[in-house]
Amino acid sequence: MKVLWIINAPFPTVSKELNLDSYVKGWVYSSAIELIKNNSEIELAVASIYDGKKFMELVSGKIKHFLIPQIARLDAANTKNDIYWQKVKKLFNPDLIHIHGTEYPYSYSFVRACGANKVIVSIQGLVSVIDRYYLGGISKKELKNNITLRDIVRKDTVFSKHRNLKFRAKYEVKLLQNVKHIIGRTIWDKIHAKEINSNLNYHFCNETLRDSFYNNKWSPDSCTKHSIFVSQANYPLKGFHQLVKALPSVVKKFPDTKVYVAGKKVYNKNGIINNGYGRYLNKLISKYKLNKYIIYTGFLSEQEMCQYFILANVTVSPSIIENSSNSIGEAQVMGVPCIATYAGGTPDMIEHGKTGLLYRFEEHEMLASYICKIFSDDKFAQYLSGNSINEASKRHNRTENAKTLFSIYSKIRS
Repeated sequence: MKVLWIINAPFPTVSKELNLDSYVKGWVYSSAIELIKNNSEIELAVASIYDGKKFMELVSGKIKHFLIPQIARLDAANTKNDIYWQKVKKLFNPDLIHIHGTEYPYSYSFVRACGANKVIVSIQGLVSVIDRYYLGGISKKELKNNITLRDIVRKDTVFSKHRNLKFRAKYEVKLLQNVKHIIGRTIWDKIHAKEINSNLNYHFCNETLRDSFYNNKWSPDSCTKHSIFVSQANYPLKGFHQLVKALPSVVKKFPDTKVYVAGKKVYNKNGIINNGYGRYLNKLISKYKLNKYIIYTGFLSEQEMCQYFILANVTVSPSIIENSSNSIGEAQVMGVPCIATYAGGTPDMIEHGKTGLLYRFEEHEMLASYICKIFSDDKFAQYLSGNSINEASKRHNRTENAKTLFSIYSKIRS
């Protein structure tokens, strides 16, 4: 069976070979490796968008790769880009096309250029739903008051990013209205996708995670006591400002608390280079005198991310909306105690009080209380940890997920 994947960026192996800066998320790559390892009948090709100006074709390992110029990522309205998708389809002649994600207009461009026959689309996030939450509950007035010179010069305010999301949402809706098959994994994505197109055939398949997270386990004895790890915090949707509001209550009880945040620091004392959300965070952190408690780690490799997780006393996902967070899955499969918002598809991943703790996004007081509960009760943390490993190991079983995906392909092809 010849299967063509369409993804947002090249695989890590291809990016390394061509010395490219960007590459697709590790879990998509992991899924591809498991698929071809467990199903010898699969001949896989991957078409990805890359930061270049010419069409490229190469083979890496057992996978054929087609690299599509960056211009095709967002320019769905320009039909001259159709030639790339038509060329890929002609060169590979797939039995089935699997589009990963609906978030960018290139996904719709392929369907417009080549049709929706034998096409299946995986839901990652749904930007047509997410756009209503993008500002993270912060008032427009507050965000306008924090626009920086950097935002103005680059024309890159939180509002322009929100407009871009709305633009992409239009093409997401068009894509889902035109295809017949989707793959999802939560009640949230099923309901919202069906609301866009009630005739969609919904196929369930869990995700495979990056390798490192299957090979490490958390322990209350080896973690750094009173530490919190946050995997994303660079825009309002991810809700880091709500965790900041919760921290004063936490540090009052646990003065040695530390919060480790993956990624580049989005605020500092020089407002000129801050983005608007970073400036807002800076004010909030200064207001509560929390600077010494928050540490940005910089960009983390897969192995580094794994280490920060297992060294944390607890991980928090304070997002205002998620479908199914891979960060939560990665934490759970290692047994890291998780606290997350009751939002989107997260309740499908966390059973409150058993495999983690859930709270409403607005209720930062609840978040503070739950952090303190885990900090003060190793036995309870261990209980959450053990249950998380049991559930997540089944949900993210690499072999079973590869078998399920192949079964879905076989049904659609027949």
